[in-house]
Amino acid sequence: MVELNKLGAKQVADLVASKKASAEEVVTACIARIEERESDVGAFQYFDGDYALNQARALDNGPAKGLLHGVPLGIKDIIDTRDMPTGNGSRVYPDRQPISDASCVALSREAGAVILGKTVTTEFAYYFPGKTKNPNNLKHTTGGSSMGSAAGTADHMFPLGFGSQTAASVTRPAAYCGTIGYKATTGDFDLQGVCGLAASYDTLGFLCRELEDISLMRAALIGDTPVVARADSASLRVGFVRTPLWDQADDATRRALESAAEKLAGEGAEVTEPELPAEFDELADTHKLVMSFDAARARAYEYTCHPDKLSPQFTDLMEVGRAVSYEDYRAAQARSVACRHQIADLMAGFDILLAPSAPGEAPEGLSATGDPMFSRMWTLLYVPSVTLPVAKGDSGLPIGVQIIGKHHEDGALISDAQWVYDRLK
Repeated sequence: MVELNKLGAKQVADLVASKKASAEEVVTACIARIEERESDVGAFQYFDGDYALNQARALDNGPAKGLLHGVPLGIKDIIDTRDMPTGNGSRVYPDRQPISDASCVALSREAGAVILGKTVTTEFAYYFPGKTKNPNNLKHTTGGSSMGSAAGTADHMFPLGFGSQTAASVTRPAAYCGTIGYKATTGDFDLQGVCGLAASYDTLGFLCRELEDISLMRAALIGDTPVVARADSASLRVGFVRTPLWDQADDATRRALESAAEKLAGEGAEVTEPELPAEFDELADTHKLVMSFDAARARAYEYTCHPDKLSPQFTDLMEVGRAVSYEDYRAAQARSVACRHQIADLMAGFDILLAPSAPGEAPEGLSATGDPMFSRMWTLLYVPSVTLPVAKGDSGLPIGVQIIGKHHEDGALISDAQWVYDRLK
């Protein structure tokens, strides 16, 4: 008998739709895994097994609702839920109860999802970590900020968890935990009811174990139609981008990327190394400047009214952002727009780009979440990305590679990522 908690979201939806399993049976299997592992991993900020089962039973006793009927979802705790607290990872909001769902949660419920619980996030989706531990080695970080969704998905507590990304908050946890991470084209998903950090960059995403689940969620949330899978005879054009930070990746990460490029070329892909525009060398710093300026405005209430409840890391971000002049901010935004045009021109000659997702394996220790350096540039450029777990580092922990697609061509990216994953995993 298949272990229901190990299935992907689409596999669950298909099984429930065919009456080969009930939503209650799926949720029961997820609860059993949570009860077995949650005390060690700590993926959840809020979890009520009885309430999850009640949702599942109601779905089983009613008509089919939609594409996600019976699928358990983990919801990052910066995303509002009308029936569960949402604390934004902050001591400012220990008992905050929203009166309505975020739009992505409302659409998921409408499509038949079971809202399993709220997953741990860093403070306001920035650096200060929550309690979650890496399920591959409990002494190591999960990365931030979508830490609970990444760990819970990787540890088979649920098939898919919502994440968000302002710098590397989906990409890095996916790479560290050894699961798939998807950051959408900026602007594809509505952000009402999602706690903002930096409006210039905030983007929803998912942590999952099957690439088809990304297409399922896009169909449920925005009505996107999956792209037909790439034929084996259709050569994939891959740009291998080491990025300006290549020397800051560890040896295992560099080997993983070079091996991936070599394998894909051996499978018939056209792999070349494009030269990035010189302006891209400064994009990580540009991202930091814009993010700090935006964050200092977005979270002004907490900074001015509850400074004693903020971490030193978050206070530093606020102060750095307040020190940025509006003129420097506008100049940084202008550079960003120019570079978005340049990435579109560059990608005209490629289907996807292949790049590092993180400097290396998940660092040991739980007081920090690792460095987001390898995603800042792509987040600034608004392009979609998928992180794939394809290797192990010297300590035996996962290493991911990042696949970058064209702006608003997320469906093609997912299809091409599947072609890549089939050949690298």
